[in-house]
Amino acid sequence: MKKKFLQVLAMLRGLLIVLKYAFKKPITIQYPEQKRKLPVISRGRHILTKWKDGKERCVGCELCAIVCPAQAITVRAAENKPGEEHSHGERYAADFQINMARCIYCGLCEEACPTGAIILGNDYELSGYTRESLIFTKDQLTEKNPGDCGRDPNREI
Repeated sequence: MKKKFLQVLAMLRGLLIVLKYAFKKPITIQYPEQKRKLPVISRGRHILTKWKDGKERCVGCELCAIVCPAQAITVRAAENKPGEEHSHGERYAADFQINMARCIYCGLCEEACPTGAIILGNDYELSGYTRESLIFTKDQLTEKNPGDCGRDPNREI
């Protein structure tokens, strides 16, 4: 008798939960037209940032590539030539690629960067039809103007 009573009680509790949500307005968003506002801490597309003077923050140290557990980052450094400086350091990243198909969005590259050159933004629409389209180059990753990504270009680490 007690077992039957507990089963009926459990069934009524479940029914109450269903009734509680049955008359609430749904919180569905129409995805392509409306986009959910993500928290600041979310990790999405990688962005290579610049200093306020327009020079690249990346000095080609390759720490991001070393710390990447998925080995998704490739950096080829080159020396800055006098009068043709790309960064404030002795070197700069001549070639920088991230294979987004391999990336696990852990944020270790952002943590390892001594100059704060790489950050993970809030853009989460990163689909492609081919594997080659998921390999992002330096031109695709670098912000066009200092501060475009939302980070203060004057801010030190």
